[in-house]
Amino acid sequence: MQDQDNQLRADAQPLKEFVSPSLAPFEPQQHLPSARRMPGRRRLRWIAIAAVALVSGAGGAGYYFWQRAHPPLPVGISFGNGRVEADEIDIDTKFAARVTELLVDIGDSVSPGQVLARMDTQDIQQSLSKSEAQIRQAQRLVDEAEANLAQQQTQKLLAEQEIDRTRALLTKGWTTQEIADQRQQARDGAVAALNAAQARVHVARHALEAAEHDAEFFRVQIADNTLVAPKAGRIQYRLANIGEVLPAGGKVFTMLDLSYVYMDIYLSTQEAGKVKIGTDARIVLDAYPDHPIPAKVSFVASQAQFTPKTVETQSERDKLMFRIRMRVDENRLLAHADAVRSGLPGIGYIRSDTAISWPKSLQGTP
Repeated sequence: MQDQDNQLRADAQPLKEFVSPSLAPFEPQQHLPSARRMPGRRRLRWIAIAAVALVSGAGGAGYYFWQRAHPPLPVGISFGNGRVEADEIDIDTKFAARVTELLVDIGDSVSPGQVLARMDTQDIQQSLSKSEAQIRQAQRLVDEAEANLAQQQTQKLLAEQEIDRTRALLTKGWTTQEIADQRQQARDGAVAALNAAQARVHVARHALEAAEHDAEFFRVQIADNTLVAPKAGRIQYRLANIGEVLPAGGKVFTMLDLSYVYMDIYLSTQEAGKVKIGTDARIVLDAYPDHPIPAKVSFVASQAQFTPKTVETQSERDKLMFRIRMRVDENRLLAHADAVRSGLPGIGYIRSDTAISWPKSLQGTP
């Protein structure tokens, strides 16, 4: 038995020499004791502490520079999130008609009185032609009545002259009373005929005025079927195509009124109570953070309301807030009409305390 063990050790010796020295630590006698692993753990702990210190230092430095770039607002300036909006004007039809022309498209800038679209007015044109013919006919009746009036005026004048001469002859006895009575009756008949002629003239003139009013009514209808821009602005939507038949009140375009641009924000009771109409304000859009837009407070809600979901505030949404509207100056808007956008998010600032000055980042250009 002893001889077999010695033989096995002798056979295993070549294999032991073949094993790579790098595998030697895995032998039981080469395992490091636990006391030797402690320095490695301590190094890892110190490395972690150094990393945390480095990150904290970098965060502190970042916060410092952020504070330098975004200093806190002074007391007396309130702010809230909102979106820039412009008044929308619907360009719609007054009468049911078919769209025949569209002269503008989405994004086009329009001026006051510019023709935007035309509706089909063939039926109204025919009615107008009929009214114009009636006007001509009424004018002839007026001319005839006025001619008859002139004739009756002549007859009345002749009758008055005859009665005057007859009365003169009657006083001298050169004529009879019968002839004088005949002349008086002729004069009364001429006066009655003159009054009738004057009445016919009035009737003919009223008929002419009625025909002219009818024609003007159709002209107004034709003009109302030519859709024009009521103010300067920009086409936001096109809602109809050529050939579509629209009912009365059918929308063709929606345009933005570039003279009325505003932002609504919501403030708490303590802040809203200090805001007055005409208070100086600033609007800073996310797209142009370095260009504050001067504005004025144009509306302060008299009753609190829930904040809309589309507007984010620092306080909880279920708290009641007061709506404040800040309006941009109209002259500034017209000077930068090409840059006016609707729906851009941003922040509105309101300076309720006039004794303080705007921070440099919110001063803007006058």
